[in-house]
Amino acid sequence: MEKNIENSDMLNIGIVGHIDHGKTTLLHALTGKFADTHSEELKRGITIKLGYADTILEKANKKRYISFVDCPGHEMLMATMLSGAALIDVAILVIAANEGIKPQTKEHLIALQSKKINKIIIIQNKIDLVDKKQALENYKKIQEFIKETIAENSPIIPISAQQKINIEKIKDLLLDIPIPKRDLKSEPEFLIARSFDINKPGTKIEDLHGGVLAGVLKKGVLKVGDEIEIKPGITETHANKTTYKSIKTKIISIYRGTTPIKQATPGGSLAFETELDNILTKTDFLSGCIASKPNTLPEISDKIKIKYTLFPEVLGEEKKTKIEPLKMSEMIMLSINTTTSVGQIKKIKDNEIELSLKIPIIPIKKDSVGLARNIHNHWRLIGYGEIV
Repeated sequence: MEKNIENSDMLNIGIVGHIDHGKTTLLHALTGKFADTHSEELKRGITIKLGYADTILEKANKKRYISFVDCPGHEMLMATMLSGAALIDVAILVIAANEGIKPQTKEHLIALQSKKINKIIIIQNKIDLVDKKQALENYKKIQEFIKETIAENSPIIPISAQQKINIEKIKDLLLDIPIPKRDLKSEPEFLIARSFDINKPGTKIEDLHGGVLAGVLKKGVLKVGDEIEIKPGITETHANKTTYKSIKTKIISIYRGTTPIKQATPGGSLAFETELDNILTKTDFLSGCIASKPNTLPEISDKIKIKYTLFPEVLGEEKKTKIEPLKMSEMIMLSINTTTSVGQIKKIKDNEIELSLKIPIIPIKKDSVGLARNIHNHWRLIGYGEIV
């Protein structure tokens, strides 16, 4: 099994869409598992907020290891959805036939654009709850909805996740999607979506496991025994001033799903057991950090320069609102990889802004950034960009 997983094609699939449109039921139909959102065990989940399940799909001579990320549909968890989008190769956008296109459906599609996810499968779910005429009307509305968007040429598959109708069609598509070219030569970039302690209370000292980091390897290769550096790391306070300090540790074991492997490559979710004290990894303490080989990541920075594009209107609300230009000193929420920070605009020139950040980041050039503005007490996605 270990060899099979290490040599299998791998895809990370994000399941997105409006709340209650059937994302979790679809995930169960595809994998036989419900998204695990709270486990403290090494063999499960990516993050407490992002549901996760994995499976192996096989047909004829094709075999793929698939990691699914179930992104939250609720408007209040948009930042979490953006973190999930940073982990995926392909998105499944779920639209319920009996409810149609909702504000969060639109917001999730635009979020995928902001994270440069251009491989999208549209699922028209709950066709068992509508008649043929309603199903066709809804299908046409979906076609109109995706016109002139990144999903314009995406397949639309009518299904019932509850009744398991057309689930095989989705599996066939997932087996046919070209695997993205993986970068094995660059220095590793491991995006930490979750960190936790797998030791049960009362575990003997000699049986204790080190802290666990879970997430996705964006590029490069990491092996058991490798030393890694985690940035921004932990906070230290001296004379009322808080600074961040990177952490170094060693990888003790690597798991892909429930299977131990010796070497991690990009694609699929991973969990690394390390030599870290569990105090440092409990309750997602290190989520949002990046791990790599020592002295290879950029320096921690509380400033960022972004080349940006604004959307024409705010999505996620019933009423259409035009997006106003960015203003000096405005506070903007940034979603970068699996981390979120808030920055104040210090400089605007053409389509570039410079911001001072409340929470420092690791500024990797060309990484995509989601931009959100506080509108009616909700952070709403207003644009996207990349680090320059």
